[in-house]
Amino acid sequence: MTNTRCGMIALVGAPNAGKSTLLNKLIGTKVSIVTHKPQTTRSRVRGLAIVEDTQLIFIDTPGIFKATDKMDRAMVAAAWDAALDADDIIFIVDAQRGVNGRVTEIVEKLKSLNKKAVLVLNKIDAIRREELLTLTDTLFATGIITDVFMISAQTGEGVEDFKNFVAGRAPESPWLFPEDQLTDVTERFLAAEITREKLFKRVHKEIPYDLMVVTDSWEHFRNGSVKINQTIYLERESQRKIILGAQGAQIKAIGEAARKDIAVLIDAPVHLFLHVKIKKGWREQQSSYQELGLDFKK
Repeated sequence: MTNTRCGMIALVGAPNAGKSTLLNKLIGTKVSIVTHKPQTTRSRVRGLAIVEDTQLIFIDTPGIFKATDKMDRAMVAAAWDAALDADDIIFIVDAQRGVNGRVTEIVEKLKSLNKKAVLVLNKIDAIRREELLTLTDTLFATGIITDVFMISAQTGEGVEDFKNFVAGRAPESPWLFPEDQLTDVTERFLAAEITREKLFKRVHKEIPYDLMVVTDSWEHFRNGSVKINQTIYLERESQRKIILGAQGAQIKAIGEAARKDIAVLIDAPVHLFLHVKIKKGWREQQSSYQELGLDFKK
């Protein structure tokens, strides 16, 4: 009987380095939402992949940045907790942005934890080779890098080689999840995340981070369709008009875009109903942290 392997791999990096895009490419389907907005990922999302006799558990973590409030601190803590628990730490750097302040802060934190990392330079299709080599040398000189991969998470260039590499390093262990499972988060959570993604893409300028989406109910019908009720929580009454739009056009467009993606996710027709409520100070309430899988005490 062949010995099985199982590896826990934490994807860490600054906001918008491409962690969620890479996770989705590694898994082969969408398990983590992606927007152009920093700090979109709020909690740890695990994506599962199989390479021959090896199960890989990739952990998409919130972007690491200077925390300014309680929820920010909980998000950054979730990222570092995942890194400390993992078999491998994958340090993803946006090659276009290079070594900026946030990258330097992560390097210093890894040094203080006495942790090594595999460097993944992402978005290499948008930068010249000479610049990539210089960036590699700079980061290698920090002393925390063991290996380097150059990829484009968007196009998939270099991703398969990276995936095979981490599979080869996985320790012998029983698999922790069923073979056909792709993520450890529920469909209800993913459905709420999809709606949040559509909201960010349409109202990111007007409502930066003051919203949360919760799936309230999930009802199956005999014809195979699913009725989903979700609530969009906002901080202020003035934000309601922005979400609704003129004659409800905005929320209708958001709902339609979310409904299509959720239908693909669950492979069933979806009837999606969105409700908007004001929940002042939701970022400071313990129930919100529980909904997002974050530690309220951090």
